[in-house]
Amino acid sequence: MIGEINILIVATVLLLLYAAWSDFRLWKIPNSIVLALTAIYALHAALQLLMAEDVGAALFSSSGIAGDVGAGLLLFALGFGLWSFKLFGAGDAKLFLPIGFFVGWHGMLPFAIFLLIGGIAALLILKLPMPLQLAHFSVVMRLEEIRTTRKIPYGVIMVAAALAVMVLRPAGA
Repeated sequence: MIGEINILIVATVLLLLYAAWSDFRLWKIPNSIVLALTAIYALHAALQLLMAEDVGAALFSSSGIAGDVGAGLLLFALGFGLWSFKLFGAGDAKLFLPIGFFVGWHGMLPFAIFLLIGGIAALLILKLPMPLQLAHFSVVMRLEEIRTTRKIPYGVIMVAAALAVMVLRPAGA
């Protein structure tokens, strides 16, 4: 079962990185990525239940599946609210659901802190001038385009914060 869990972790990280890259390049997060991440969490939850000594605790505790689902729903509601006021893209709002699943209830505060740090870093990157010797790199050209349009790919910041929390989350949780 440990091998299956490691495969799910690798798949989750790769899908999150693809979501961030897609948002950075196209300002779009494909629905298929959100669905795949949700399916991976469902498989992870099923494996947690199979390995659990106390199924009730695995299902209903704040550090178990209930906490993960609660975090996902809370973040999704927040994302939906931001989207409804046109402060957020629909893909970003949808991506909050599986991110909440993987961050979990006890990871919400660290996630918010990493999100704040990422937002400040993005603000600085977009406000400070780019050195001319880097101007020919495609990433720098894309940053200039983002700066011009003022459309922020929040998915990048969200994924970075989620990955930071996932690294800090205990393996058994």
